[in-house]
Amino acid sequence: MHYRYHHSPVGPLLIAADDSGLQLLLMELDSRPWRIEDHWQPAGRELDAVCSQLDEYFAGKRRQFELRLAPRGTAFQQSVWQALLDIPYGRTCSYSELANVIGRPQAVRAVGTANGANPISIIVPCHRVIGRDGSLTGYAGGLPRKQQLLELEGVLQPTQAQLAL
Repeated sequence: MHYRYHHSPVGPLLIAADDSGLQLLLMELDSRPWRIEDHWQPAGRELDAVCSQLDEYFAGKRRQFELRLAPRGTAFQQSVWQALLDIPYGRTCSYSELANVIGRPQAVRAVGTANGANPISIIVPCHRVIGRDGSLTGYAGGLPRKQQLLELEGVLQPTQAQLAL
């Protein structure tokens, strides 16, 4: 596994991938320090495309990522993460809508849990899932970052968001 730190407008990111594809894109959180595994190696040019596409996204020049993804998770988590990839740039959906999309309308809480366990933030756009009432709820990267990402995508105006704390 190769890894790299990358500076972004939402703070430092940890990116990790192997030959199967991108496995991690994590935001720095005060409560959870990053864990670099002993067998990981600092990336040379292996993660250049990821960093370049992230920079384009943050500059407003990219709406869709073209990367090979390889997140690790259960079959249920994989189905949720795949459904997240179908939420277009600049759009949102609720947890209950996402549960319906994957054919599990009664699994709203489990969808929320899988959304929160997304190991590839930003690229697998878990920030696009909001509360049924339009509130910004449940983001592992923190609600201010969720708001920042949705503002970047034009979903919210800077003064429009109501953070559900």
